[in-house]
Amino acid sequence: MESTVRNNVPALTALLTVVSLALVFAAVLGIVPKGSIPRAPDSVLGAIPHANAVISIVAVAVIGTAWRDIRRGNVARHRAGMLTGVVLFVAFLGLYLYRVSLEGPTSFAGPETVYQFVYLPVLAIHMLLAIACIPLLYYVLLLAISHPINELSQTNHPRVGRIAASLWLISFSLGVVVYALLYVVY
Repeated sequence: MESTVRNNVPALTALLTVVSLALVFAAVLGIVPKGSIPRAPDSVLGAIPHANAVISIVAVAVIGTAWRDIRRGNVARHRAGMLTGVVLFVAFLGLYLYRVSLEGPTSFAGPETVYQFVYLPVLAIHMLLAIACIPLLYYVLLLAISHPINELSQTNHPRVGRIAASLWLISFSLGVVVYALLYVVY
């Protein structure tokens, strides 16, 4: 299995990216029939954005710590932290897609000027970075699981990982800003 992954990292990255983005766009665009998904109580659906904000804040701390760990040479802690970050990302995405499949995207209730010049640009950058992160995260994750630790420095893992982690941190942080604009400020 490891050698199959190792020999096909770019192809597997592309396949996983296409499948993931298809699921995201199907949920966001309302392609998933609402009746095909069991509906949680409204209190649970209402709690999802708040849970996702907490997940995002924790993810920023975990990813930042894991990045610091690798810079200090602590590979085991880096690996554990980044895997935790992936788990947090999957939890965030699963909750988000579940809620948006059932209720659609949340409308912005603030003033039109803030909507146009603050909310939409922040949301757009957050979404673009989140989309850009998906193939980068798959790529570095597949490299990490298919290569021995002592060989990873000879792959694109360190270079692409720095880019992926940077974009991932910014995307999670902007997601918290979007949450604050939707649920705290307005």
